Amino acid sequence: MEQYEFLKRVVQCLELLQIPYLVTGSVASIAYGEPRFTNDIDIVADIRQQQSEAFAKCFPEEEFYLDADSIREAILHRHQFNIIHPASGLKVDVIIYRGDAFDKSRFGRVKKIRPIEDTEVNFSAPEDVIIKKMEYYKEGGSEKHLRDITGILKVSGDMVDRDYISQWANQLGLIEIWEAIIRRLGERA
Repeated sequence: MEQYEFLKRVVQCLELLQIPYLVTGSVASIAYGEPRFTNDIDIVADIRQQQSEAFAKCFPEEEFYLDADSIREAILHRHQFNIIHPASGLKVDVIIYRGDAFDKSRFGRVKKIRPIEDTEVNFSAPEDVIIKKMEYYKEGGSEKHLRDITGILKVSGDMVDRDYISQWANQLGLIEIWEAIIRRLGERA
């Protein structure tokens, strides 16, 4: 199974069950920025407990690893769970929608992208990908997040609302990181 086949399978299940979702993380960074290798797909989804069993049935255990209990736990604690395709080594991290102000904002700004010829997919807007990448950088210090951000700004910079990013960077305590990224690009903050 190829990565985009896996993405298509997950998206079809989410849409069949009418679960709001958006693709974020590295796959979204690649869509707006520079290509790089990634073995996982990050999806934020507003899955409800009553949908967990039907969602799990979309991924038969003969082909996928998905623990139904982990879905229920993730929903309960607003964390994440994984869907793994052992034959390919691919993984989807399903991050449960938290319903906070930022999640509400980014779900209201979803961009429809056609990464697969016959499938339109809900993607996080580039600004929201950048904001989450700054959060991940703050948590773990991984340079890959900064590379993804600068890649997005280099490739899609003309469509990126920097005022929106600054506003959320201020609210989320990320302004120093955002200003450092702007300096790294040789621009004024």
